[in-house]
Amino acid sequence: MTVTESAAASSDALAPLLELADVGPALESARERVDDALRHPALRRMGGAVAAEVGLRSAVASAALDDHGYPLDEVRAGTLTDPVLQGALRLSRELDGLATLWPKVPRQVLARMHVLAARGAVPDGQLGRPVDGTDMARLGALLNLVTGGGSAPALLLAAVVHAELLALRPFAGPSGVVARAAARVTVVAAGLDPRGLLALDVGHLERRPEYVGASGAFATGTPDGVRSWIRHFAAAAALAADEVSVAAAAVSAPPSVG
Repeated sequence: MTVTESAAASSDALAPLLELADVGPALESARERVDDALRHPALRRMGGAVAAEVGLRSAVASAALDDHGYPLDEVRAGTLTDPVLQGALRLSRELDGLATLWPKVPRQVLARMHVLAARGAVPDGQLGRPVDGTDMARLGALLNLVTGGGSAPALLLAAVVHAELLALRPFAGPSGVVARAAARVTVVAAGLDPRGLLALDVGHLERRPEYVGASGAFATGTPDGVRSWIRHFAAAAALAADEVSVAAAAVSAPPSVG
C-alpha cells in the first residue's frame, strides 16, 4: 500500500506519518527555523525583492537537480536558453497564482505546471497530459490529499506531494521540476510561506546525494523509506530558511562597478 493509499484510508489523512520515529520533532524544528526566517527585518522593507531573488535561486537549483545546472550570475544575466531552466523560471514566477488555485483544482494546476515547465522540452501535444502508464488512481489519491489533507503540517503535506510526484513521474520531460514546484506551491497555499520566501530546492541541492537516496527510499513504500524522505525534507526546509538571509543580503548589496 502506498503512502497516498494509506492516507486515504486514515481518518486524519497524513497523521500516521507523524508517528514515525523522529519525524514529528524534525518537522517541528524545521517549522521553527522557517518561522524565525520569515521574521527577518529586511522583509518589512523589501520583501518583494527578496521573494524574487528566492524564486530565482530556487529555480536555478531545481534545474540543477535535473542536471541542467548553471552559475547563478549567468542565469541572472538572462542569456541562457536551456528549456528546462527556462521552465523552472516560469514556474517560479507564477508561484502565487498557482498556489491560489492549488487547493481547489489541483489536477488543473498540476497540468498547468507541466505546461510551464516543459514548454520547449517536449512536443506540444504532450504538455499537461499524463504519459501512458501513469497510475491515475494513485495520482488521484494524492490530489485528494491536496484538497483535503486534514490537520497535517504543511511541510509534511509538501514532502508527500513532492515524493509522490517524483515516484509517479506522470509527465514527460522535466517531471522533477514539476514535483519540486508542487512542493513549493503547497507550502505557499497552506500559509506556511505565503510570500514564497522558502527556496526549498536550494536545500535539496545542498544535500543532493541524500535527496536522491531518500526519494528512492520513499518510493519503496517502507516505513523506513518514508521516514528517511520526510527527515530529508525537513532538513532541506531548514536550509531554505537560512537562504532567506542569503537572498536578503544579495538584494541589499550595492551593484558591482566595472
